[in-house]
Amino acid sequence: MRIEEYVDMDGFGKIMSNWAAATGLATVAVGMDGKYISDCFNFTDFCIKYTRGSDEGRARCERCDREGRGVYNCHAGLIDFSIDLVLNGEKVGAVIGGQVLPEKPDEEKFRQVAREIGVDEERYLLALHKVNVRSKEAIEASAELLGQVLNNYINAEFNQKVRGQAYDTLRGGIEETNRLVNEIKENTKELKAIQSRQKILALNASIEAARAGEVGAGFAVVAKEVGKLSETSSIVNAKIEQRVTQIAEVVADMENKK
Repeated sequence: MRIEEYVDMDGFGKIMSNWAAATGLATVAVGMDGKYISDCFNFTDFCIKYTRGSDEGRARCERCDREGRGVYNCHAGLIDFSIDLVLNGEKVGAVIGGQVLPEKPDEEKFRQVAREIGVDEERYLLALHKVNVRSKEAIEASAELLGQVLNNYINAEFNQKVRGQAYDTLRGGIEETNRLVNEIKENTKELKAIQSRQKILALNASIEAARAGEVGAGFAVVAKEVGKLSETSSIVNAKIEQRVTQIAEVVADMENKK
């Protein structure tokens, strides 16, 4: 199951954009394959341009994206978060982000990271000082709120779409039922016509048998059986008409309740 199949992604992105602007935290949504399914909001140069800009840094970041849960310390020393996106009981991705400092940074530790991933130390520190500082408690509360809002949103969108599909299916079923009911009605008219002809045939056969006397005795038996068949057909036809009328009433009631 993919979020994009059921959710208005423009509305999804709007929620993330507003949240990022209000909290000063970075965020992006990823699918189960780890690929981005939304724009990146509030991402820092420290993370994107420098840390992920190196092969080693990007590899470390991607590992954090895969393994990180809840609110956690990333390999570079920032605070990140990863909240599962669950659609109709099934995990379909995650919203990840953060990219903030929990306190004033220890520059020597970040210099060490810069050396390990192969980026210029001074530029790395310059970008670091532009990173927002937030308490871990504030990050946890903000991340949890974003997760709740997005999960409520995607499940509401899913339910609305599924209900729409169910309605289309129901409407199609009603239309098909109406078609079949009309077809049965037409067939019932034909049965009535056959039944009328059977009655006339039986009556004529009885008259001719009476005229023939003993010679027409066998023919009289046939005429009698044809008459019985006509009566049976009449009873069956009446039952069919009764059932068709009941079905038509049920379908009409369903249409009124759509």
